[in-house]
Amino acid sequence: MKYSHIHPDFRHLMLLDKQARLDFLDEPRWIGYSNAKEIMDSLQHLLNLPTRPRMPNLLIVGDSNNGKTTLIRRFFDLHGQGYTNENFDPVKPIILAEAPPSADEKALYVSLLERFFAPYKATDSVTKLRYQVIHMFRTCHVKVLIIDEFHSLLTGTAIKQREVMNAIKLLCNELAIPIVGVGTRDAVRVLHTDPQHASRFDVIQLPVWDLNRSFQKLLTSFELILPLQEASKLHQPELASLIHQISEGNLGNVHRLLVECAKEAINTDKEFINASILRNKSWLRPTRGIRERIG
Repeated sequence: MKYSHIHPDFRHLMLLDKQARLDFLDEPRWIGYSNAKEIMDSLQHLLNLPTRPRMPNLLIVGDSNNGKTTLIRRFFDLHGQGYTNENFDPVKPIILAEAPPSADEKALYVSLLERFFAPYKATDSVTKLRYQVIHMFRTCHVKVLIIDEFHSLLTGTAIKQREVMNAIKLLCNELAIPIVGVGTRDAVRVLHTDPQHASRFDVIQLPVWDLNRSFQKLLTSFELILPLQEASKLHQPELASLIHQISEGNLGNVHRLLVECAKEAINTDKEFINASILRNKSWLRPTRGIRERIG
């Protein structure tokens, strides 16, 4: 079958011109894999939990650019869209917010209120903003709060860190909803500002990929969405090893590398990715979390 290396949902792209295929490569795309499914299942479990006095919380940690934010945004897209219930009440099942750039209780409340597009005064007292947040959460029947960039709460004095973590504990108690933090591995240190916080959060790690069969399956999944006329066979040992070496098993780096290589293959009429193209695009090789262009 022609283009059998491409998923049937995307074979129509091969009827389009080069620019359309290049534009498609820049669109966000979800690639499912086993660790992501396990975390999505855990989030789904939290979303469906009946209310009880002490709700469980979750902290998802992993290296930068390793798919954490993509994963939680995927979960939000699937389950968090607002609607109006049978009583004509607004419902926001999931609030996905970003932690303030430093540990600050007031800034946390402002970040949460922004998710509701509700009017508020940033000059109001911390107490008034706190109860406005609680009111909005109850009014909109929120079931889960997700806070991305959780590690940002390490920035600030020890007193500020304790204040903001106590604020999160208060929200969890008052609202009786699970709270999910998402951040780098440093985020675990936030929990240790108080033993009570550590006892409330389960921690799930999103590790970098090892060079194994699972990584090869991941590359096969990527190849299914690359609009190239020829099969690249990215899962084969030589290419898989080279991709892993360049990306260091970081999912975001794998994605960026393959997109850049696919663009090169389209622009040069090669129409498949080989070792030569991968080596020419090795500018993605990470150095202590920083992407460097080489050559």
